[in-house]
Amino acid sequence: MNRFSGSSDDSDINLTPMLDVVFIMLIFFIVTATFIKQAGIDVLRPDALTDAAKPLVSVLVAIGPNGDIWIDKNKVDPETVRAHIERLHAENPKGG
Repeated sequence: MNRFSGSSDDSDINLTPMLDVVFIMLIFFIVTATFIKQAGIDVLRPDALTDAAKPLVSVLVAIGPNGDIWIDKNKVDPETVRAHIERLHAENPKGG
């Protein structure tokens, strides 16, 4: 009795090359999809006629060797430093 018959079972399809191609295509589509920009609508915004652009202002705070506090070259009491800084911030919230 012959254990192995004359016909071998070599009719299997090798899926490895097909899977390689599918994964390469998947990576290609994912990468190209992130670079595609969606077309948007250009909106014409009106310009403000009443508001002039304010220049950005920096606040200079200095503490002298003897403990004096100076804000923008003006001597300030230590108790009123917070009020001066809050006032300057309210006048120019974006700072400089």
